[in-house]
Parts: sequence; structure tokens; C-alpha cells
Amino acid sequence: MAIIGKDINLAKEFLQKRQLVAIPTETVYGLAGNALDEKAVLSIFETKNRPSFDPLIVHTDSLEKLAQYVQEIPEKAFLLAKEFWPGPLTLLLPKKDIIPDLVTSGLDTVAVRIPDHPLTLALLSALDFPLAAPSANPFGYISPTSAAHVNQQLGEKIPYILDGGACGIGIESTIIGFVDGVPTIYRLGGLAIEAIENVVGTVGLMPHSSSNPQAPGMLKSHYAPRKPFFLQERNMIPAASDQATGYLLFDRFMESVDQKYQRLLSPRGDLQEAAHNLFAYLRELDAQPVGQIFAEFVPDVDLGRAINDRLKRAAAAD
Repeated sequence: MAIIGKDINLAKEFLQKRQLVAIPTETVYGLAGNALDEKAVLSIFETKNRPSFDPLIVHTDSLEKLAQYVQEIPEKAFLLAKEFWPGPLTLLLPKKDIIPDLVTSGLDTVAVRIPDHPLTLALLSALDFPLAAPSANPFGYISPTSAAHVNQQLGEKIPYILDGGACGIGIESTIIGFVDGVPTIYRLGGLAIEAIENVVGTVGLMPHSSSNPQAPGMLKSHYAPRKPFFLQERNMIPAASDQATGYLLFDRFMESVDQKYQRLLSPRGDLQEAAHNLFAYLRELDAQPVGQIFAEFVPDVDLGRAINDRLKRAAAAD
């Protein structure tokens, strides 16, 4: 299994040797490699079993460094970056040739962000290259929000996991591109639409893609547990079954169902807490001796939109 620790210098050594390292962010853990090195980038796709048509996000630690990798930063992109970086925001910007086409799946835009985690920012500051870092999990499975999650799934394939504790937000970043100059959300995530519109006004929303996505994380089927997974409105979820069933619920338990097979995303009805718990609780239920998992929608506002997005795509795998 991988070494787990907080040694930035050791992580740097592995990355400089073209190896992969799992890194913590405020959203989920990433599987990181040198974004400018095609061999390292290819290792990311191979280790995750990720299709090469699904582009990666490039991570750096400053706007000054970002200028090396993108042709321009539109005014509204700059406003968003100044407001939300470091943080759960990814911007789609025209790439420079220094970024390999493998990173962007041949697209002329690259997804870039500055993550909000002290260990990873310190690591990025110590490197002379950016990191390509999709979520550190086998492709299509539940994203990892702790070092232990990464080790369970990829520990035999990578040498080192930089342990930054549990991820604060718990779902992936919001991705924003620009269609004819209009900010457009390509992936719902840890930054709410309301917060974005407070800075740049009304934004567009891009539908998911089942093939040839225009940005990372747009595939319709994603984030799925291994067990059959069903998403329903609360009043449509069956309370009993002829086989053991797990339940992922928002803020109150199902009656007449053993609570050990239930997880409440937020007993107090807090969407930030629900986002933080989403992937961890999906993993816990997936590990339970149940034959299937039912989940309910959460309120479709603020971070609830991103939570429901992940639930819908997890269910789409069936």
C-alpha cells in the first residue's frame, strides 16, 4: 500500500521522478502528476482507468503562474478568480501549447484552478510545474474525501498519499467556461450558483455529455457505488424490501428501518454539511451488507444543486 504522510518534500521527490501522488484539496483528494509531462499524465489515465476523452484539471498556486499556461484570462474570469481562489472554482480558459493535448483531450481550452488546502498549496509553491489532478479514485466510482479512501482504492498503484485530513467541502469544484463571453457552468460543484451570480451576473448551465465532454466531470454516469443505486423523492422510497437495503437520506430517518443501514447527510438540514458527508456516507453504505441503496433528493438550492447532480449521475450508472 502507499505511504501516507505529510512530507511535502517526499511528495515533491516522487512527482519530480514522474510518479503520481495523491493530494488533499478542500473538495476531494486528487491523483496528481506533472501536468507538463505526457508520461506522468498518461499514468494518471492508466491508474484511474479513465478514458482519454475525459480531460483533466490543472492545479497551480498563483495567478502569476497561471499566465504561463493560458492565453488569456477574460475580465469575468479574472473577477471570479480574485473572489474565489484559492477555492472550489475551476475555470476553462484557452490553453497555451505548453499544456499537452493529452491533458485537455485535444480541446483548445484547459481547466485550471487554485485549490484551498495549505499542504497542497505549499507543494505547488515548491514545484516548477503545475499538477494535473483528477479525483484519486478508480474512474466512475465515489470520489475520495480522506487519505484512507485513496489508500483503499489506489494504494497499491501509487507510492505516496499526502494526508491533509478530511476534505472540508467534500464535492468537486464548480467548473465555469465562457460561451460567447457569457460565464457558463459546465459542472455544478462546491461553489454555489448564487455566489457566482453575485459576482458576474446571470450564468448559463451546460448539460452533461455522455461522450466527448467539453470539460472534466461532465459524463452523465459517474460517482457511483458498486451496489445498485436508486434515486427517488422521499415519498417514493420503499421502507421495506425482501433484501437488505441501505438508505442515504437528507435530514430524517426512515421509520421501521434499522438505522444502521441509514445515513443522514445532515440531521440539522444544512446543505454544506450534507455536501461534506455525501461521498463518505455513500462509501459507508456501499460497504454495508446490503443488496441495494436508495437515496433521496435534497433541497435543490445552493449546494443542494451539486449534491443532486452527483446523486443523479450515480443513479445513471444502473
